[in-house]
Amino acid sequence: MQNIIKLTFLVLINLHFNMYAQISHKVITLKYKTVTSFSEGLAQVELNNKWGFINKKGEEVITLKYDETSGYFEGFACVKLDEKWGLIDKVGKEIIPLKYDDFYNFHEGFASFKLNNKWSLINKEQERIVPLKYDLLDRFSEGLTIVKLNNKFGFVNKNGKEIIPLKFDNAFRFQEGFAQVKLNDKWGYINRDGEEITPLKYDYVHNFNEDFAIVELNNKYGFVNKKGEEIIPLKFDDAFPFYEGSSPIKLNDKWGLISIKGKEITPLKYDEIIFFSEGLAVVKLNKKWGFVNENGKEIIPLKYDKAFNFREGLARVKLNDKWGFINKIGKEVIPLKYDEVDDFSEDLAKVILYGKCYFINKTGEIIIEVQKPTAK
Repeated sequence: MQNIIKLTFLVLINLHFNMYAQISHKVITLKYKTVTSFSEGLAQVELNNKWGFINKKGEEVITLKYDETSGYFEGFACVKLDEKWGLIDKVGKEIIPLKYDDFYNFHEGFASFKLNNKWSLINKEQERIVPLKYDLLDRFSEGLTIVKLNNKFGFVNKNGKEIIPLKFDNAFRFQEGFAQVKLNDKWGYINRDGEEITPLKYDYVHNFNEDFAIVELNNKYGFVNKKGEEIIPLKFDDAFPFYEGSSPIKLNDKWGLISIKGKEITPLKYDEIIFFSEGLAVVKLNKKWGFVNENGKEIIPLKYDKAFNFREGLARVKLNDKWGFINKIGKEVIPLKYDEVDDFSEDLAKVILYGKCYFINKTGEIIIEVQKPTAK
């Protein structure tokens, strides 16, 4: 499970190329087979099946000696060597010895680890908080973490006490004070005291966002509040969470926006709506894409062949088979000239032009150039 989670957070750029980082017009040769996106200023690099880290100047700050690595989170990265996991800081110091079978990074001051097929928790002083007995341990969220034993799920607090008994068939992390739980093939919500705020009667339930949550029953979607009341009836064919008082919903194969009172903000006329990000949602009508705000106003005209959500203030858009980036008023700040583009991450985006790969900054300047190696 740990490996799956790690891969979720990595966007690997598997390129059998030499890397060249252009810093103030100076080119530095970086001879790596694989380079990931940057995370907290460092990128994972691989050569000859060994992993290390470089900074944005192309400097190898952590030697390539590990069999696997994860991206940095809150100053630490998980690393694996000879089938054992541990934790290093940003200068490569091993903060947690590489002796565990699996390891989740620190969240809210605690990390979970696997040893001899069982899971436990440690704090940053490496003190064990709970016995090494669980079949699964998640990371902390809102002061509680999910534990699994004998196919039942419950929650423990930061003192290692089982606050909510292990009686559920499945459970998700707490968010906005509530957790989704499953029992006898039905879902509902509990509060931090383990009390059910809704009956466990739904086919599926989603996490709370802005005080409301989506619930599903018999292939219909609606919303409940934190009292467990169905404030918007289960009548829609699909739905996304509320954002600043608006939710995208689908009915009879068309999408629109509704308010928290269930009132239509826009007519149900769009072919697609992608959930809100950074104040705008992507919408599609008659094969063209644009953006609306939480009031349903079309801020950016529906003129693109494809568009994605905003990330770090910019969105990638496609027109006439070429990609570029726009800002939140629709200005094309990076020309639509690329064959492929990725979202910005830590101020850099990967782009492809005429078969060559680059990393550009938010002004479109090439920061990293990727070139094919010279044939031997």
